[in-house]
Amino acid sequence: MHQINDWENPCSTFKGQQRQITVMTVKYLEALLLAPLLYTLRYFETYLSEVPNFPKFAGVGVLNGLEIGRCNPETGKSEPTQKWMNRVTEDDPKFWEWTTKFCILNMKAGKNEIEDMKRRFNQTEGVHIWQRMFGCDWDDDTDDINVYIQYARNGQDVISLDPITDTWVAAKSEAFITKLRWETDGETPRHKHNVQNHCMELLKNAVSYGEKTLKRTELPLVSLLQKSSSSPVTCHATGFYPDRARLFWTKDGDELLEDVGPGEILPNGDGTFQTSVSLDLSSVPLKNWDRHHCVFQVSGDKYKYVTRLDRSKIRTNAKNPLTSIIAAVVVVGVVIVAAAVALFVIRRKRGQTGLCNLCHKYDHI
Repeated sequence: MHQINDWENPCSTFKGQQRQITVMTVKYLEALLLAPLLYTLRYFETYLSEVPNFPKFAGVGVLNGLEIGRCNPETGKSEPTQKWMNRVTEDDPKFWEWTTKFCILNMKAGKNEIEDMKRRFNQTEGVHIWQRMFGCDWDDDTDDINVYIQYARNGQDVISLDPITDTWVAAKSEAFITKLRWETDGETPRHKHNVQNHCMELLKNAVSYGEKTLKRTELPLVSLLQKSSSSPVTCHATGFYPDRARLFWTKDGDELLEDVGPGEILPNGDGTFQTSVSLDLSSVPLKNWDRHHCVFQVSGDKYKYVTRLDRSKIRTNAKNPLTSIIAAVVVVGVVIVAAAVALFVIRRKRGQTGLCNLCHKYDHI
């Protein structure tokens, strides 16, 4: 009698796969928990000019992609957008009071800056958007700190701080005068120092307040997508947290750098993140597709979450030819049945009419 080995037994194989998936999940979670964390705190300020039905100023504070506070343009007050940020008053009872003053000052300063840039760029009419981003990064493993201060106009970089040299880098020639003015007034080192100190203090405190939220781990849901049979295959990962991750394609275990289209890491509405990477397989024979894998990897960690390129798992908008044929046959069949039923009804009515006439003919008998 033929003996069935474990690897030949479907039930054993399924159980083995379950064990493998469980081990993979545990290892993945361990990787996330043990990997060093990079915390980022960013302040985004936007000033609008000549834009109807929109507030002229908006300011938000974002910690690791999660909004934690904002300047309310209607009330002019600074307010938390996460419940745990209310704890900031434990360390600084007047925190929301002084940040409200900061909001008001920035509203006025932004108005002056946008008017100055209008003149500098010789564009005093039309819609103008002036943006400032400043903040800091903190690596909890090395304790390294980085500071950022950047300005943009109408979606394009204008000027930014080089924190190493304490000089300003003008991305536009029109900003060169501003660069010289800011570097000669002697305020740049003090400005950077203030941003660094205030940002780092709030960053470390906020991390402790929201530790449960910020240090949580969410596994990604990975899907394979394709618009049509000739389109690139897109690997889409969503629902993961934190955002320090990479998504890439491999062939026979080696990372592919050609024919790939990496996407950005974008926030979801629920505090998690999503990203995607496409792969052009137009020159790859179908028999070789399964040699490719989509890999999700936590930055700085060796462990990988791998999805094999299985054609049967691809979600697509393309119509299956066989499905179209079956649908056409079904439609034709329905038409034939409907015609047969209609013909039967007509004939039956005619038969009933003839029979009734015959009955009336012999009513007098």
